[in-house]
Amino acid sequence: MCQTETTPNRCDSRFNRALFLSGATASGKTKLGVELALALDAEILSMDSMALYRGMDVGTAKPSLEERRGVPHHMIDVAEPWEEYSAIDYLRASKRTLDEIVERGKNALFVGGTPLYLKTLLFGAFEGPGAEPEYREELRRRAEQEGVDVLWRELNERDPVSAQRLHPNDVKRVIRALEIYRLTGKPISERQQEFNAPPIVSPRRVFILTWRRETLYARIERRVDLMMAEGFLEEVERLMKLERGLSATSSQAVGYRELIGVLRGETSLEDAIVKIKQYTRNFAKRQETWFRSLEKSGARRVDADDKSPEELRDEIIDVVRRENLLAGE
Repeated sequence: MCQTETTPNRCDSRFNRALFLSGATASGKTKLGVELALALDAEILSMDSMALYRGMDVGTAKPSLEERRGVPHHMIDVAEPWEEYSAIDYLRASKRTLDEIVERGKNALFVGGTPLYLKTLLFGAFEGPGAEPEYREELRRRAEQEGVDVLWRELNERDPVSAQRLHPNDVKRVIRALEIYRLTGKPISERQQEFNAPPIVSPRRVFILTWRRETLYARIERRVDLMMAEGFLEEVERLMKLERGLSATSSQAVGYRELIGVLRGETSLEDAIVKIKQYTRNFAKRQETWFRSLEKSGARRVDADDKSPEELRDEIIDVVRRENLLAGE
């Protein structure tokens, strides 16, 4: 029997009824996703871990109502910025939303660039032991007082495989890995080995929007400049004034953590903008590493250079119809 106590999501293949559009940050997924949804009579489920949070709009490049062009968008603005939202939470909510979309007779299109979410949808999810709130809070305090690198080094001693997969600033997942080690006596990387199995959802349903590196980096630079012009700093200032503040996850999002530093007087705005651009490029590199591995399983590259969104839309639709990918096989 495929389903187990610790991995109840391993066997659910309902996402074979959906299509997936991914790609690096600033690659143009939002506009192309709307074009595809309009052509395929689909509703969009966001696959962006930060667009989940209400009030985090500018810094996540959340599509406006005008940009959505009447296409229903789901998995956006579903959590408060002080809340934690895990990949398991995302998987469960996506299942419910997908079922509702199918019941309405519509197609479903996931759009976004969070590799963990895409991996969870395709391969299932590892559900570890429950939380230990006191220990988790102790680790959070240590991160604030001693710096996030302290926790990462501790994880590297206990579970080097997981540590090498995580950035030190990914406080939430570093803490969770330490927590699982404490509760089980085993590294989370060992518990996750079962997900080296083949995917439960065909990666041939995944289309990866791809640009030449220099072009993508130029797009990233322009996007950051546009975010600043649209009031990114003011957005962060409003969020910092919330009575309950920001969660460990939302406060560590690229751009937000750097601008928080500006507002706390820890760095200049000019230096923060340089860091945001650099960290965003670094994130794009990590996304690319995941996409290369996924490509080996059958995901398709869609070369975006010198093509309009309409041309890209038609190219993808040709594949979808030729291979009958909306048949739910």
